[in-house]
Amino acid sequence: MAKEKIMVITNDDGINSAGIAAAAEAVRNLGRVVIVAPSAQKSGVGRSLSLFEPIRVSTAKVNDYEAYAIGGTPTDAVLIAEYAILKRKPDLLISGINIGENVSTESVMTSGTVGAALEGASQRVPSIAVSVQAHNIDIFEPRTEIDFNLAKGVLRTVSEHVLTHGMPKEVDILNINIPMGKDNANYKATKLARNVFNIRIIERFDPRGCAYFWIDSDFLDNHERDTDVYALKQGFVSVTPLSIDNTANVDRNELVKWLKLSVSS
Repeated sequence: MAKEKIMVITNDDGINSAGIAAAAEAVRNLGRVVIVAPSAQKSGVGRSLSLFEPIRVSTAKVNDYEAYAIGGTPTDAVLIAEYAILKRKPDLLISGINIGENVSTESVMTSGTVGAALEGASQRVPSIAVSVQAHNIDIFEPRTEIDFNLAKGVLRTVSEHVLTHGMPKEVDILNINIPMGKDNANYKATKLARNVFNIRIIERFDPRGCAYFWIDSDFLDNHERDTDVYALKQGFVSVTPLSIDNTANVDRNELVKWLKLSVSS
């Protein structure tokens, strides 16, 4: 008799996000679902860990699912799930469904959603990060009204395939981004765009005249056709294969020559 598959679901929007309940609903018939997620909003924390304070864990109410809220980051949640709650590796880690797309190298390096998937992959667990496009929507409101139907269908299909066949060769994470406002969409295999944001810094002054700053941004429009940003804008489901090996694909002998040149100069 085959062992029941175990799926851990986490996110960076917090345990009360509608997206985490939607993710659980999408895969509930594929095995045991265990939700372990931050107790509060943790967007933008990347792959950070809580190394200098204890991590509190409490049971949580997410419909009828087995769920735990942690006082830490999404990466903390992945480690707590595996080493403290399950005491074994899950068969699949799902991070999401995030409200707001996670596209380009900028988002992948800062997103708590992708950060959790990176940690899952580091623990040798097949990992999926899934996000829904959310232009002009308050992505920090946990009860934001989002249509998750397409995202749930995509997540179920991909999750079932990974549980049955494993990840594609040389792929550690599938970063999936879903276009908003669509009932169905074709898939497109993509690469990360280099940038997606046009950063601007807004300076303001407090009542004492001291300056403080807000980091703000607009979306850039010009992207290559094979990127995640372009595919999403064209209404495709973007599926970007990621690897946790950040080593640049260069001729190392050429690098040695470059180092000798830089030292001699």
